Amino acid sequence: MKTHCAGDTLVVSGIKELDAATARALRQAVSTAWSDELKYIEIDLAETVFMDSFGLGALVWLRKLAADRDGRVRLLNPAPSTEQILALTRLYRVFDIVRRQQAVAREGASLSLL
Repeated sequence: MKTHCAGDTLVVSGIKELDAATARALRQAVSTAWSDELKYIEIDLAETVFMDSFGLGALVWLRKLAADRDGRVRLLNPAPSTEQILALTRLYRVFDIVRRQQAVAREGASLSLL
């Protein structure tokens, strides 16, 4: 898992699984990187092949963290299995989902909410 800051956004990538074991690591990584300048969180889920309720709980925690600063959480490039879980739990309603083909279409521009 990798984190880096881009302006007022914390970007997290390289998440293979988001489950009981890795959800704690995600929370720790974000807590360590979170600073006063940050407002938004982008989670790249392109490599995520498995997510369970602990992973969903971590995403909801991230949403609250960002919302406390009037920010948002964007889920980038979710794999089909991850997208299915977000649909089944209806959590797609509380996150901004940006798919790869949409992001590529806006090459050269910052990611926009769709």
